Amino acid sequence: MDKEKKIKVLQDLIKIQTINGNELAVSQYLSDLLQSYGISSQIETFKDDKSRSNLIVELGQGKNDKVLGLTGHQDTVAVTDLDSWHESPFSGTIIDDDIYGRGAADMKSGLAAEVISLIELVEKDQVPTGKVRLIITAGEEFGAPGAYLINHKDISDLNALIVGEATDANVTYGHSGSFNYRIKSFGKPVHSSIPKQGINAITGLVKYLNQEAQVFENLPIDDILGEVQHSVTVINGGNQVNTIPGEATLLGNVRPTPSFKNEAVRNLIEKTIAEINKNTEYHLEFEVLHNFYPVLTDANSDFVKLVQNSSQKEFTDRKIKLYTDNAASDASVFVQINPTMPVVILGPDKDGSAHQINEHTTISSYLKMIQVYQNIITDFFK
Repeated sequence: MDKEKKIKVLQDLIKIQTINGNELAVSQYLSDLLQSYGISSQIETFKDDKSRSNLIVELGQGKNDKVLGLTGHQDTVAVTDLDSWHESPFSGTIIDDDIYGRGAADMKSGLAAEVISLIELVEKDQVPTGKVRLIITAGEEFGAPGAYLINHKDISDLNALIVGEATDANVTYGHSGSFNYRIKSFGKPVHSSIPKQGINAITGLVKYLNQEAQVFENLPIDDILGEVQHSVTVINGGNQVNTIPGEATLLGNVRPTPSFKNEAVRNLIEKTIAEINKNTEYHLEFEVLHNFYPVLTDANSDFVKLVQNSSQKEFTDRKIKLYTDNAASDASVFVQINPTMPVVILGPDKDGSAHQINEHTTISSYLKMIQVYQNIITDFFK
C-alpha cells in the first residue's frame, strides 16, 4: 500500500465520529478495506444496539498451533472545549508531521497500523505459518462492553497479545486494573428551614469521602506497578436550594495492582460502607460498575524482548524503553480468560495528547509502526 493511501486510511477513521458509540461505521470501513485485499473478516454487532460492533480478522496458514493476537478499539472519548481546538477534531488535518483529531493517538492510528500490517503481509506474500488474530472492539473507553462480548475461544488459544494503544513506540509490559464504583446515599428530604428533621444525603457521602482518603493509604505497594491509585470523580446530589436532599450519588475509581487486587479493593470499600451504615444515621449502598484486572508480563520474557527489538529497529531516532502504566485496556478483560498470556502495549506517538485538546500523532511514527507490527508477526512465527 502506498504512503498516501495509508495516511488516507487514518484520516478516514478520524473523520468517523465514534464517541462512545457508532463503532459499526469503523467496522464496515475496515472490513471493506480488508476485503479489497482478499482478507475476510467478521462484524459482530451488539444485540441491544446495532450501531455498535466488534470486528474479528484472522490471517495465517495454520501450519502450526501458534496464535498471535493483536487488538485495538474503535471508540474515542468525548470532545471537550471545542473552541480551543485549532482544527476540527474530526478533520484529520495534517500540519507538518502531525495529524490531528479525536482518536488520532487513542487509538485510531494504532488500529489502522494493525490492519494495514496484515494487508501488507498479504501483498508481500508473507502470510504467517501460524495464525494472527486481530480483535477490534467497541466501547473500550467506557466499560469495555465489546471486550466482554468477544468469544472466549478467540482469546483462550492466544500465545501472546499486542494492544495497539499509542505508546510513543515504547513498550508497556504491565498496567494497573481499573475498578469503577457507585455509592448511593439515602437520607430524608425536608424543607431547608427545618434541616434537623431531615437527613442530608450529601452529608452521608461526605462521611464516605472522609474515610476514603484514609482507607486507601498504607496499602501494599507493588514492586512494579507501585501504589494503588484512588479517586472520587463525580458527585451528584440535591436539586433545589431550599430542600434537604434525600438522595445523592458518588462515583469513584481505583487502580488495583497484583499486590492489592480487585477483590481486596471491593472488600475494603464494602467494609467502609458497612461501618458508616452501622455507626451513623446515614444509609449508603455500594455498586460495582466496571471491574478490570491488572495486566503484568515479565519484562525479561522473550516476547517483550522481541517487541522491544522490533520497535527499536524502526525507531532509530530514540531509545525504546520498557514501561508500566496506571491506565487500563481491553487486555484487563482478556487476561481473565487467558491469565498466562504475555501482553504488551505498543503503538505510535501520542506526545501526551491522548484524550486532550488538539489530540494528535505523527505520520512518521504511524508509518513506522505498520512495519514494526509486520516485523513482530514475522519474528514471532520463526
